[in-house]
Amino acid sequence: MAVRFGLLGAGRIGKVHARAVSGNADAALVAVADAIPAAAEAIAVQYGCAVRSVEAIEAAADIDAVVICTPTDTHADLIERFCRAGKAVFCEKPIDLDVARVRACLQVVEETGGKLMVGFNRRFDPHFMAVRKAIDDGRIGAVEMVTITSRDPGAPPLDYIRRSGGIFRDMTIHDFDMARFLLGEEPVSVSATAAVLVDDAIGAAGDYDSVSVILQTASGRQAIISNSRRATYGYDQRIEVHGSKGMVCAENQRPVSIEVANADGYTRPPLHDFFMTRYTEAYAREIESFIAAVEAGTPLSPSGADGLAALVIADAALRSVREKRQITVA
Repeated sequence: MAVRFGLLGAGRIGKVHARAVSGNADAALVAVADAIPAAAEAIAVQYGCAVRSVEAIEAAADIDAVVICTPTDTHADLIERFCRAGKAVFCEKPIDLDVARVRACLQVVEETGGKLMVGFNRRFDPHFMAVRKAIDDGRIGAVEMVTITSRDPGAPPLDYIRRSGGIFRDMTIHDFDMARFLLGEEPVSVSATAAVLVDDAIGAAGDYDSVSVILQTASGRQAIISNSRRATYGYDQRIEVHGSKGMVCAENQRPVSIEVANADGYTRPPLHDFFMTRYTEAYAREIESFIAAVEAGTPLSPSGADGLAALVIADAALRSVREKRQITVA
């Protein structure tokens, strides 16, 4: 029997997850809710589901699970509500921008026996999964250094910047999770620098647009992260892992993988324009993993604890920038 879904939030990421759920043979998108009726109606028409209120989805007997794609400041409350309602919960990152609120939410998840998965979709990208498999198979020996490059093609609107929690909690948090995924050990310290190089308005809003981070584990393993809100050449997503016996890397992906050579030199097509196209398969695999775990009753991963760990690192990185020193990760 298919897992029956309610979608909360019909914005940009909601559309991505609507496609992933509807494209899975073991899932059915039953209902969608959004504060903007026209946005919910558009998804309902496209995928043949109903428009319902959050309250109706919460009480519905024909919905087994929800995907939370609403604004960040609603995530923790909705997680608690739907865990109490006995529905499995998939929630986009972060659970909340405040560590104490996340811990309180996870306590409710535990007390209710709730099922919660946090949306770190990059763990499910086939290229990054292949990097992890090469590590697990011992092909590069013990991991020593991880290098992550993640640069957006352009900055989001200023109203988003103001409520995002800042670049470390909004953008770099994906890379903090990926660093944990690949290092094999938890970071114990973070050193970060940040600047406003793309748009002065981002600085005026209290944020940064260009950051560099070094994470270190107790054994000395390191992860180096480079982020920018501007990459004129497309969505820049690269990973390299250096080990005691070699190196494995995942290079940038393109919608079309060709190369043209002529008198002007060698040229290749542009990169993907943003995450909606670059990580299409990752989003599909992410939902597939959620469905499989719900059906089998097995633990969900990435878990709420993974979401908390990445947020703790993000807070430490911001503190490192402000205090201009290395910060211990609690």
